[in-house]
Amino acid sequence: MYKNLFDLSGRVALVSGASRGIGEEAAKCLAEYGARLIVSSRKIDDCERVAQEIRDAGGEAIAIACNIGDLAQIEQLIERIKTEFGRLDICVNNAATNPYFGHVLDTDLGAFQKTVDVNIRGYFFMSVEAGKIMRDQGSGVIVNTASINAIQPGPMQGIYSITKAAVVNMTKTFAKECGPLGIRCNALLPGLTKTKFAGALFTNDDIYQMAIQQIPLGRHAEPQEMAGTLLYLCSDASSYTNGECIVVDGGLLT
Repeated sequence: MYKNLFDLSGRVALVSGASRGIGEEAAKCLAEYGARLIVSSRKIDDCERVAQEIRDAGGEAIAIACNIGDLAQIEQLIERIKTEFGRLDICVNNAATNPYFGHVLDTDLGAFQKTVDVNIRGYFFMSVEAGKIMRDQGSGVIVNTASINAIQPGPMQGIYSITKAAVVNMTKTFAKECGPLGIRCNALLPGLTKTKFAGALFTNDDIYQMAIQQIPLGRHAEPQEMAGTLLYLCSDASSYTNGECIVVDGGLLT
């Protein structure tokens, strides 16, 4: 009865920001459990590399470039999914940006706008467009990658932390309004994870050591350590989980 809870065979899954880091590991994990993957990010070459590795491992995947900060590109991505797959069962919003690392008072308009456009507007309209397909088919799952910065703002990461807090509220909004349509929406809140995206935290030894000292497990996470939670949220194992924001941070916020 329970051994197939994580089986995603035949389900169509879109993962944004899937060219590296948490998104890459999520895409490979979902494919290993049977999902048909759309690997998406801004640069097609990076997406194609991940898609090819999935295919080489016996999975099914295609690569489609999409900058989620561009609404026209989101629409084009969704239209291609409709044409090539005819459905969408899983949407993992993982693409994000954090162009500014510094004191909040020195945030310029360009950094502010880019962060909001991708991390809030991009997530919102990816969820809207994916949700319309899911509404028509009567089922679907949306998972947002947020951050523990949504709960406890990270040092020198003001606008990024603010946008991730918005993602948490967005997750709950979609869960409440789309639940009656058969669509679940949840979020993953990673802690300190070694990715290129988080590079500034790893190159600043003072901040890194301060963070490590506060983590009960005494170390940072690797990207693949987020894949299990994402798999849970995308699968039938979480069939009654809706509107939840699951923290995976080694105990930092405990």
